[in-house]
Amino acid sequence: MILQALAQYYQRLLEQPDSGLAPYGYSPEKISYSIVLKANGEVTDVRATLDTSGKKPQPQVLTVPQPEKRTAGVKSNFLWDKTSYVLGVSATSKRADQEHAAFRDLHLGLLRKTEDAGLLALKAFLEQWQPAQFEAPLFPEAMKDSNVVFQLEGENRYLHERPAARALRATLLEKSPAAEEAEPSAASSKKTKGKASTEEAAASQGFCLISGEWAPVARLHPVVKGVWGAQSSGASIVSFQQESFRSFDKLQGANAPVSEQAAFAYTTALNHLLRQGSLQRLQVGDTSVVFWAEAGSGAQAQAAESLLSALFTPPTDEQEAKQVNEVLEIVQKGRPVSEARLALQLDPATRIYVLGLAPNASRLSIRFWLVDSLQQLTQKLAQHEADLRLEPLPWRAAPAVWRLALATAPSRWSEKTNRFEAKTDDVLPLLAGELMRAVLTGGLYPASLLVNTVMRMRTDGDLSGIRAAICKGVITRQRRLQKQSSKEEISVSLDSTSKQQGYLLGRLFATFESVQRNALGGNVNATIRDRYYGAASATPASIFPMLVRNAQNHLSKLRKERKGQAINLEKLIGEIVAGLPEQFPRTLNIEDQGRFAIGYYHQSQDFYTKRSGDDASAENALETTETQGEE
Repeated sequence: MILQALAQYYQRLLEQPDSGLAPYGYSPEKISYSIVLKANGEVTDVRATLDTSGKKPQPQVLTVPQPEKRTAGVKSNFLWDKTSYVLGVSATSKRADQEHAAFRDLHLGLLRKTEDAGLLALKAFLEQWQPAQFEAPLFPEAMKDSNVVFQLEGENRYLHERPAARALRATLLEKSPAAEEAEPSAASSKKTKGKASTEEAAASQGFCLISGEWAPVARLHPVVKGVWGAQSSGASIVSFQQESFRSFDKLQGANAPVSEQAAFAYTTALNHLLRQGSLQRLQVGDTSVVFWAEAGSGAQAQAAESLLSALFTPPTDEQEAKQVNEVLEIVQKGRPVSEARLALQLDPATRIYVLGLAPNASRLSIRFWLVDSLQQLTQKLAQHEADLRLEPLPWRAAPAVWRLALATAPSRWSEKTNRFEAKTDDVLPLLAGELMRAVLTGGLYPASLLVNTVMRMRTDGDLSGIRAAICKGVITRQRRLQKQSSKEEISVSLDSTSKQQGYLLGRLFATFESVQRNALGGNVNATIRDRYYGAASATPASIFPMLVRNAQNHLSKLRKERKGQAINLEKLIGEIVAGLPEQFPRTLNIEDQGRFAIGYYHQSQDFYTKRSGDDASAENALETTETQGEE
């Protein structure tokens, strides 16, 4: 199902003239140099094909004949390759002579009957070239081990773009790849040569599992590039290397027959989605997530993909964030997503595909695979946003899943940015993948999400609004899906009527902190939050009696300076304590510690709002939340 959906997406992309997708048998590769040939095969120039738009020149990506999949053997690409193959020179390869011989033999054999001027120039070049001719200034030292192509003097196009070269490439693709000499595995090398040849011939044709057509079967599938953490040279989704992976003595790709053309289609589409700068991919922990749509028209599919891109990674622009929030509000009310003003071309029945990939040595693991309608998926995303919602909002648009995952990693205070920061590498891989799965399916958040978030707040003191929202989202969703009607619902905003002890203790702790701040003013080097939050949220009985005594001392000082404020704070403390048992609980479980964080957030933000006055801007409130309330 995954490969079939990707192959269908490839066909849709081919219909878009601006997609830049490579046709069958070709692929985008990084090319650094072009060798310009005269008609007699003499090298007249070597041109750098570098992209200089960035700070550092980078190889230009050109569509060239698809490269051979190399393991340990020597195989030459068609009309382009590394300098060790093309010129027989390398700074790293110890078998450059063998590689150049392979390139030379392949092309002299293919070009012996050509009449094309460009291909004849290449033929003449290979007949007379010697690696000793690689000298400066014509050939720069930096050229070694780069990918190079050829072009004929006086022309802007490359040799592989000439009609004769394309026709020759098409002829090569028509040949069965299994009819060529295969690289034997350690297990198959023990078989007789005759038997191995019989197996390869049997594997050359078969029914493709993707298209259902009788066609040449791909022995080795093209690699997938761009998955975070995977090998830079690419990794495989479908691969058979060990004898234990084989069935009925079938060789490699014959164990899961996919035609050469279908294998090219699904890998090309996936590489397109994973390309750098793609708006249809996001990174959540170690999981690279890609998504695409299938609709009645290309315009509807593109509109759905644009909407999902904004929903998965909320925009920072205020106008765009407002439009995204409008879509979520419409869906939360049970109305079709097409009613949104920005959704003029949206069809609620559009089919959405979401694929999560994670690195696994030279292969890729499927973390999750989701197929859903646009309407149902946006409803789940809207429910996710509603479960997280806190007031005042700690964000302009609901945070992306990667941002939630990042909140579970250790935070460190940065003097440079004046805020807490975490690293993506510190996010637990399985937690990130399961979090994304829960968001997409509407199921329970992973149990470790609340545990990790609570423990991080206790250890690093980063009491951000996002972390409080995670606590609220986990508890709210668990209560709803597990139908825990006996447990008190968590309010979006400050709930002064709540009797839940974890929530009340969080409010009380925030009140004690406010008393301390107001009594000591700017003389506070470290508040009780910096020193005692972890212990207060886990073992209240060991900390709160001391906090009560300190609060009385601070209130005594405050009565002498601002009596009205002291009276209001004492009244609030009395109201909160009235809802608590006579003795502070010895411990709080993880869920109550999450409620503690929510109560602390609600109460501390309420204090901030009152201090700021009725005219306080939302931007200032957001800034205070992001810096965890530091004054």
